[in-house]
Amino acid sequence: MVFAQGKFTVRGTIEDASSGEGLIGATVYLEELGTGGLSNVYGFYSLTVPEGKYTLVYSFVGFEPVSRTVEINKDITLDIELAPSSTELAEVVVNADPEDSNVRSTQMSVNKLDMREVEAIPVIFGEKDIIKTIQLLPGIKSTEGGGGFFVRGGSADQNLILLDESPVYNASHLLGFFSVFNSDAIKDLTIYKGHIPSEYGGRASSVLDIKMKEGNNKKFAAQGGIGLISSRATIEAPIVKDKGSFMVSGRRTYVDLFLRLSNNQDVKNSVLYFYDLNAKANYKLGDKDRVFVSGYFGRDNFGYSDLFGFDWGNATATVRWNHLFNDRLFLNTTALFSDYNYEVEIYAEDEDGSNNGFKVTSAIRDISLKEDFEYYISPQNTLKFGASLIRHNFVPGEIVPQGDSYINAQELQRKYAWETAAYISEDFEFSPKFNVNAGLRYSWFAQVGPGEIFTYDEDGDIVGSEVYNRGGIVKSYGGFEPRLGLTYLLNEASSIKASYGRNRQYLHLVSNSNAGTPIDLWIPSSNNVKPQIADQIAMGYFRNFKDNVYETSVEVYYKGMQNQVDYRTGAELVFNENVESQLLFGKGWSYGAEFFVKKNTGDLTGWISYTLSKTERKFDGVDYGEVYPASWDRPHDLSIVGMYRLNKRWNLSAAFVYRTGDAVTYPVGKYEVEGKVINMYDKRNNNRLPDYHRLDLGATLKLKNNENFESDLNFSVYNAYARKNAFIVNFRESRDDPSKTEAVKFSLFSILPSITYNFRFK
Repeated sequence: MVFAQGKFTVRGTIEDASSGEGLIGATVYLEELGTGGLSNVYGFYSLTVPEGKYTLVYSFVGFEPVSRTVEINKDITLDIELAPSSTELAEVVVNADPEDSNVRSTQMSVNKLDMREVEAIPVIFGEKDIIKTIQLLPGIKSTEGGGGFFVRGGSADQNLILLDESPVYNASHLLGFFSVFNSDAIKDLTIYKGHIPSEYGGRASSVLDIKMKEGNNKKFAAQGGIGLISSRATIEAPIVKDKGSFMVSGRRTYVDLFLRLSNNQDVKNSVLYFYDLNAKANYKLGDKDRVFVSGYFGRDNFGYSDLFGFDWGNATATVRWNHLFNDRLFLNTTALFSDYNYEVEIYAEDEDGSNNGFKVTSAIRDISLKEDFEYYISPQNTLKFGASLIRHNFVPGEIVPQGDSYINAQELQRKYAWETAAYISEDFEFSPKFNVNAGLRYSWFAQVGPGEIFTYDEDGDIVGSEVYNRGGIVKSYGGFEPRLGLTYLLNEASSIKASYGRNRQYLHLVSNSNAGTPIDLWIPSSNNVKPQIADQIAMGYFRNFKDNVYETSVEVYYKGMQNQVDYRTGAELVFNENVESQLLFGKGWSYGAEFFVKKNTGDLTGWISYTLSKTERKFDGVDYGEVYPASWDRPHDLSIVGMYRLNKRWNLSAAFVYRTGDAVTYPVGKYEVEGKVINMYDKRNNNRLPDYHRLDLGATLKLKNNENFESDLNFSVYNAYARKNAFIVNFRESRDDPSKTEAVKFSLFSILPSITYNFRFK
């Protein structure tokens, strides 16, 4: 190979040959230079190299690699399609990242999941669930009966959940037993627990970035499943072959159908179900332009007889335009909409049968615009920069009379805010052994009018108020958020990494539940509420064994958190005009070590994760300023996940979890007032629930598999040995001796078997 002085660029897209979907993180390797790059989230890659003749090797996990020998003496476009690996049936390959990426990349404290892993792991009611699956990873703590999760000591509201870049404010169905994400519609998911890239912001602890499938632009395809309590269906097809495609996916539960079999008339007339719909379309306008339109709509509906109804749900919309200015500069323009709302309706009929009830509603709505640029300087150097603008609209509560109700209409004052940010980051290779990712983000937030804004003192009493016109700035905040990641390669199979990151969070969740409920209220930072700030440092050792068959890592971290939110004793949070008066503010910190071992290939795959951690908080208004453990502080958290290919027809799976019980506040005594016994409490979170452990089992039987159709039966058992884990513990007078108090444990689930029939037209 002979080099000239000039440099030229080879660029293009890397796609799945069977569907035309862009492959995220596919590897492009130049053999002669011993270097390469990765495709971005749209499958686009760009490499600028000296003039010469090169062999480019394109690869992606689970796909056959492709080599191309190219004479590069001018800028060229080279689009590549990779076919699914023909060896996939001979052994299981389960890994969402390119080989060695955990060792070589500048990213740490990040996990990607292959959707094949999500499909294989047994979960409650047999529903594939990405939220339940990520809770099996180190540093991510789960909660039974709640839709939230906790990352490295942060609260549930400190997690930014994105679906095609649009925020999802409540990610749970049926009070947390299912997530809102239908796995059949999901293409890729990544969770950042630390060293969050500079393009993300707005939450203090983590980012869960979920991307929907784009649709098959080669041919019609369909898949679905029929389970005991829900069914789902997905279709994909070209709009114009190789130029555009669409995907539509729907899911619905039918628990309400079983309620009609009850002999109890109230139960028979009740409803209990959820549904969701995902849709996405894309079209290539030319070699340099492509548009995407996607949306999600989901709703839960629960009603008990003719007494009350309760429904809640999310709606998101994303419109994106990809534009290639030249062979090195890539632009993604995105317009976003997000809405979360709930309605509680109380029915009341008078003698003539007319409705005298009322409805309570609440919502948070966002409209935003983003500009994200990627500039490929060289195979060793990529620059990202961009800006975003968000308009927040908070509807804290409205009471709407129904029929001839005597209830007066009421509306809590709406709140409005603007949030904007700009960022820049660079991923570059100092030397073959030393890689750096450095970024800087600046964010600015302002609560704005119209409205009457109150000021409260430390006791929660009103000390002043001021009326603001539309757009008038009530209070603004802003600041820099530096991000830095360092990787040093010890050898071909191991590395040491370190990272630091600051994150600012301007929205706060007001909730009586740690994990979140449908009636939670989001409020903005204001003249009374400061933004939360989290600083995290982390270090890790990463090592692969046996040609990347095994991945191992150990990470240690420390996170300091400012302006944390808690609540006064006896706080009134629901439909309270002065809810900010019920809040307390303090600080928190968490630290720990995470251990991870994963086997990627072979008949037996899976992982073991263990987290040793501590999470504490300190508020002047709680226990006279003494330090206390957060409710989600769990020193020990262990997950063991295994998937085994028994033969060509049977695949087995199992997941075991163990964790320390939640920190809770138990009474230390009791006293009597006017003949009523009242429990007396001492310090916050002074006790713990019993330790939690559970084993889930799964098995999949392939029924038919040919080039056009495949189907299988999935069997799963949740909580296989029927462990009665404590959900809550209540205290009451002993029935045998009223002078004594007894503790009563309440458990959510015993053993739960399920069966699902899955099918796919290819």
